Amino acid sequence: MTRIVVTGAAGFIGSNIIKGLNARGIDDIIAVDDLTAGDKFRNLADLRIADYVDVDRFYGSFSDGYYGHIEAVFHEGACSDTMEPNGKFMMENNYTTSCGLFRACQERGTRLLYASSAAVYGGSDTFREEPACERPLNVYGWSKLLFDQRLRRELGTQFEHATHQVVGFRYFNVYGPREQHKGRMASVAFHQFNQFRAEEKVRLFGEYGGYGPGQQIRDFVHVDDVVAVNLWFFDQPRLSGIFNLGTGRAQPFNDVAAAVVNAMRTALPALSAAGAASAGLIEYIPFPEALRGKYQVRTEADLHRLREVGCLHSFQGVEEGVRSYIGHLRTNSQAD
Repeated sequence: MTRIVVTGAAGFIGSNIIKGLNARGIDDIIAVDDLTAGDKFRNLADLRIADYVDVDRFYGSFSDGYYGHIEAVFHEGACSDTMEPNGKFMMENNYTTSCGLFRACQERGTRLLYASSAAVYGGSDTFREEPACERPLNVYGWSKLLFDQRLRRELGTQFEHATHQVVGFRYFNVYGPREQHKGRMASVAFHQFNQFRAEEKVRLFGEYGGYGPGQQIRDFVHVDDVVAVNLWFFDQPRLSGIFNLGTGRAQPFNDVAAAVVNAMRTALPALSAAGAASAGLIEYIPFPEALRGKYQVRTEADLHRLREVGCLHSFQGVEEGVRSYIGHLRTNSQAD
C-alpha cells in the first residue's frame, strides 16, 4: 500500500491534497500539523487518514525511519503569513525545517513535492522560474526563495541530479474551500463573501502602484486546480524541478469582487465591477500604509515550463472558480 505524508495537513492546501488523495482511494496518509489552534481539526474531520503526528515530533522521527517506507511527502507546512515580522521564526519554519526534510527524503528514498510561492518574484514584472526574475519583497518570499536556491545548488537548476523526485510549486493566489482558519491571510474571495453577507457590499483597495481602484491584477487559482497539478506530478515520479502553479491569466481584483457580488445576488441580473461600484456594492478604500513597498500589484504565472513537461491541465478562470466557491460558502457553516 502507498503510504503518504502531508505536512500542514490541517491547513488550506494540505487538507485539499488529502481530499484529492482520498478521491483516488488513498488513505494510508500520515497527517502532520500543529493543532494549537484546535479549530483547524475541522479541515481533517471529514477526511480519511491513517495517523496524525504533531509537527514537533514528526521531523526527527521521520529522519530516523520510524514510519517505515514513505512513498512521497507533500510538504505544505510553513508560516504563510506574508506580514509576519519575525524573520527568525519565518526562516526556522520555512527554510531550516524544509532543508532537513529534503535531506531525510533523499536518504530514505522518498519523493518530495513542496510548496514554494509566487512571492519569490516580488517586485519583478516577469514570472518565470529563473533567478533573474526573483526579487522578494518580504522575508516570507525570501524564505521560500532561499530553499529553492539551496536545492538548485545541490540538484542542478532543474533538479536534474535528484536521486528521487523533488518538485517545487510556486503557488500564485490560491482560493477555495478549507481556508476559513487563515484569518487575514485568507483569500480576497473569502473575505468579500463575509463582507457582503454582513454589509451587502465588498471592499477593495483604491489606487496604488500605477493601477486604478481595484485594478491591481493577480493570478487567482482555485485550490482544486492546485491539487490536480500536485497529483499530476505525483503520477510522474521521474519529473523534478520548480514550476509555477497559477492559471497563466492575470485578472483584476475588480473581477473577483464582481464575481462575489453576482454569486451572492443569484436572482438578480449580473453586474460588471463598474456597475456594482455605481450601485454601492463595491467600496474602494485607501491603500494601507503598512503594505506600501511590500505589495505585488501584478502577478501572472508563466506556464511554459509546466506545459513543456506535458502538464496540460485546464485552469478555471475567476468567474467560474469564484462562483463555485461562493456557492460552497453559502451552503457550509465553515464560513461562520
